Amino acid sequence: MSGIAKYSNIKEELPKLPEVLLNTIQSDVLEIKRVDKTCEKYLGACSKTPEFKDVYYVVYSKYIGKDNHKYEKFIFLGKEGEELFDVSGTEMELYGLLSCTALNYTQEYEASMSKR
Repeated sequence: MSGIAKYSNIKEELPKLPEVLLNTIQSDVLEIKRVDKTCEKYLGACSKTPEFKDVYYVVYSKYIGKDNHKYEKFIFLGKEGEELFDVSGTEMELYGLLSCTALNYTQEYEASMSKR
């Protein structure tokens, strides 16, 4: 998806997002999702790792299949996009932990997706 930015409001919503993550998310190499703070998986993670309560987003590769998640690092972000910590796929699965983000697709990205 060269040259097409994915989200129109990512800089406003996540002003502290590191530039390397911003660029890889915008170029559709990595995916960002909001963490569902009401799910059992989140509540369990908070009881094991107290700093998990500060997590709002997670960045991951959408191209790595479930069978290979053990080789991946999930990057957890705070409310403004600041990087908090990462967890390997051997330590945690994301399934059941994610919800939609408040980020809006750009018109160009939506148009390119409709052509697929």
